[in-house]
Amino acid sequence: MTTTASRPATEQGSVAAKVFPHPLNAWYVAAWDHEVTRKPMSRRIANRPLALYRTEDGRAVALADACWHRLAPLSLGKTTGRDGIQCPYHGIVYNSAGRCISMPAQETVNPSAAVPSYPVVERYRYVWVWLGDPLLADPDAVPDMSQMTDPEWAGDGETIHADCNYQLILDNLMDLTHEEFVHSSSIGQEELSESEFETVHDGNTVTVSRWMFDIDAPPFWLKNMRDKFPGFEGRVDRWQIIHFEAPSTIRIDVGVAKAGTGAERGDRSQGVNGYVMNTITPETDRTSHYFWAFMRNYRLDSQLITTQLRNGVHGVFGEDEAMLQAQQEAIDANPDHEFYSLNIDAGSMWVRRILDGMLAAEGRSGARA
Repeated sequence: MTTTASRPATEQGSVAAKVFPHPLNAWYVAAWDHEVTRKPMSRRIANRPLALYRTEDGRAVALADACWHRLAPLSLGKTTGRDGIQCPYHGIVYNSAGRCISMPAQETVNPSAAVPSYPVVERYRYVWVWLGDPLLADPDAVPDMSQMTDPEWAGDGETIHADCNYQLILDNLMDLTHEEFVHSSSIGQEELSESEFETVHDGNTVTVSRWMFDIDAPPFWLKNMRDKFPGFEGRVDRWQIIHFEAPSTIRIDVGVAKAGTGAERGDRSQGVNGYVMNTITPETDRTSHYFWAFMRNYRLDSQLITTQLRNGVHGVFGEDEAMLQAQQEAIDANPDHEFYSLNIDAGSMWVRRILDGMLAAEGRSGARA
């Protein structure tokens, strides 16, 4: 484990401002669990079109979305039998392992007739898929998003189709000082840039922690304090603890508590605590599926608060979405320019190093596209 002191020295101008490749030996979310049904659906993950569907007994399946015969999209077909899917063009049927089990107009099935089938795990309300070496697809390696299904937490989320490379979203989430400028009307405040932070990296993880003491609560958090403590007035202590787990999952432990009541020492009873759950799946080199949710551990029975929080975070993330799209457009328009790093980029710099290491392990050497 390595701890980087607050506001560490940074490398200068070492990252080309181009698109960033994605590891394949990793779990990515393909869909919310409720999206995958008996009716096939299509989703592109890491530049690969997938056909997703459920077998008769409810198991999620991910196949390459191209028939062996003439590459017609299987997602336009239909499920058949216990676990099969039928091509919509000439009726060839594949099982959940991707093997052809039926060919119309001939009795003998060509032994080479198959499409790739990808390992799938359902966990934390999501369907996860592994596109790399299937022998390395360890279900225990699915990133931790346990607050999504823990009965001590309640919440909901959405999916953003982001017109940018996935690493730009990771950069955005690993450094929350941008809130002061991008989200000034909701969660931003000047103390974000003024406060110290600590960065810790260990194996496949990076954690960035920031505490702000005896401050005014920004509008978003003041509302949440009043949801739990009606009529609340006064100053708060605020925290942001960002947990990254490779390749692209970030859980952010956030909240405020009445100032001086011990939140930093572990007593958060006088405050409100949430987790911003984020997992980002590359769609192409320049587009991403951004799955997010906001989970809380108070007023668990209030659907009203769940809906209000989801809608509130939707608005905040809409501001991020506009900025990230503009950033991607600027990157594409300036292919010879580089990224420069500030102290606040310590977390995202470690994320990039971890991802480059994963790419190197796949024999792709982390080369920038």
